[in-house]
Formats: sequence, structure tokens, C-alpha cells
Amino acid sequence: MRFTKLQGLGNDFVLIDGRLFESNWAELAVALCRPHYGVGGDGLLVLEESQNADYKMRIYNPDGSEAEACGNGLRCMVRYIASEIACQKRSFRIETLAGIRSAEVLDNGGISNIRVGMGLPEFHAAAIPVILEDGKGRMIDIMLGDYPLDVASERLKLSFISMGNPHAVCFCETPVADFILEKIGPLVEKHPIFPRGVNFEVAHILGRNQISMRVWERGAGETLACGSGACAVAIAARLHGLCDDNCEVIIPGGSAYIQWSKGKEAFLSGPAEIVFRGEWLAEYGMQE
Repeated sequence: MRFTKLQGLGNDFVLIDGRLFESNWAELAVALCRPHYGVGGDGLLVLEESQNADYKMRIYNPDGSEAEACGNGLRCMVRYIASEIACQKRSFRIETLAGIRSAEVLDNGGISNIRVGMGLPEFHAAAIPVILEDGKGRMIDIMLGDYPLDVASERLKLSFISMGNPHAVCFCETPVADFILEKIGPLVEKHPIFPRGVNFEVAHILGRNQISMRVWERGAGETLACGSGACAVAIAARLHGLCDDNCEVIIPGGSAYIQWSKGKEAFLSGPAEIVFRGEWLAEYGMQE
């Protein structure tokens, strides 16, 4: 089974053309993404045919769970399609579990900088989903104040946003490097108020157009980048009046650029690169 390894801002993925192979993708994701024993990666991307768009993307976390959306995974998928399949095209429509997303290759002389539409953010409890302590699925207005959550003797003030997948954002007054994410992250991810788990971001405002961020991804742990998480952070900051419509989100893997105006779709831009190609000796019922 041939695979391609890609990375976007240090968020790395194994991509398989599912039009050529069939497999138990969830089991394969666990094996492929395992460090030292597999290829290693933050997720498995599967390219499929689509009846409603140019192509379809499915993404599986290292624990085998399937994710609804992934901004950096989407950009890596588009990087692969633009360089390996549809070399003359510069714009695409990609079907995901979170809906159809638009994508554009920005570079004229190359295909490394990819801009993708991330859809409209959702703030309703049922859309995230999050179960509030009062048991009511009320609208969470993050402009009026953050939701308090006590975790490991820490009181977090969270903003909840869905980018097609769930996010909980915590703004810190101190640098994000000082936050004990390895301890708090898994506790927030699996907290009972999140029935499907949650991606947890800690962020620190650097200026009107710049935010630093770390992320604990659902099903993956701490990663170098998260595109949908960067969008969630920028949107939460915009609604809190902490940044402008155009914002650079600095993550350990580099900088993601977010564009969002209230009531509009969010856009994510950044680099995506092919790292290497190889063959996987499949053991999970692959059929050619």
C-alpha cells in the first residue's frame, strides 16, 4: 500500500489514496501513526471520490477515531491533489464530514501555500457539543464572559466554538509555554461536559493581529499545530474584542493566518509540504 507523508506547520499526516485501496482505516490509522513502530503522524488522511465535490477527505486520529474536520489536514490533502493529480488546477471543493470546503493554491510559481475555507463557526451548546451544568442547551455568548471549568485544582475560563469539530479555548495572561498542557489537556479533552471529547487550546494575546497558541488535540494529544484550533482561537479573540479580522496565530510548528469577519466563513492559510513517499506492508485486510 503506497502512502505519502505530508506536513502543514508541523502537523504531519500519512495520506493514502482510498480510490486505489480498501482497508479498515481506523485500525490502519493506529498502526500507521504510531511513533517508532509505524510511519508516525498526527493522523491518517484518506482520499476518496465524491458525488458532491471534486474529492472527499476522511481523517482518522492516531487512536483510530474519525474526526469531522482538520484545517491542516485539509491543506495537506489539497497540496497532494494539486501536485499529484490535478496539476493544472488551483481551486478545489473538498467534501468532509463537516461539509464541503473550498480550497485555493495561492502561490503562482509553487504549490506550498494553501488557503482553505473552514465554514461558519457555531456557538450553540448542541452544535459543539457541550453539556452545561444547568442542563440547558442554551446559547453560549462568549462576548459576555467565559464559562468556568474546574480541572485539577485549576479554574479555566473557556470559550466554546465548533469549526465542524469541537473546541474549548482558554486565554492566558502568561506565555503559553508556561501552561501545563500535558497535565490539563487530557483532562479537558475527556471531561464529562464534552460528550464527544474536545480540542483544547491555550492562547496568549500578543497584539491586535498576533496570538500565540498551544493545542491538545482530541485523539492525538499535543501537536505542533491545529488549523481548526487556530481558527477557533482567532474567532474567540475577535468576539472578545482582543484582535482584528486578520490575525496571525503562532503555534509551535509555525504561523497560521486566519481571516474572519462576524457572520462570515473563516479562512485558514499556511504552508503544506510533501515530506516523503513509501510503502506500507498492510496487515489489516487491505484489498487491492
